[in-house]
Amino acid sequence: MSSFASYIIGFLILIVGLAFAAYLLNIPSTWIGVGVIVLLGIGVLSATSRTKMRDPAAGTGASDTTVGERRPPTGPTA
Repeated sequence: MSSFASYIIGFLILIVGLAFAAYLLNIPSTWIGVGVIVLLGIGVLSATSRTKMRDPAAGTGASDTTVGERRPPTGPTA
């Protein structure tokens, strides 16, 4: 199971628990529905940002120099 799927499953369990608690506190079902939709959106956004694939080119490259350290090529001058 991917990290994204396990994060979403955990977040869904949290949402169900909070919705059930809100139901037991006699909060109107309309507001429970609104809360569930908002929390689902937050869950997807945070799962995507926490489990996104890192750019393999970030921090590594063909040379060990950074942009600030690059020098013009040296070669024979005419």
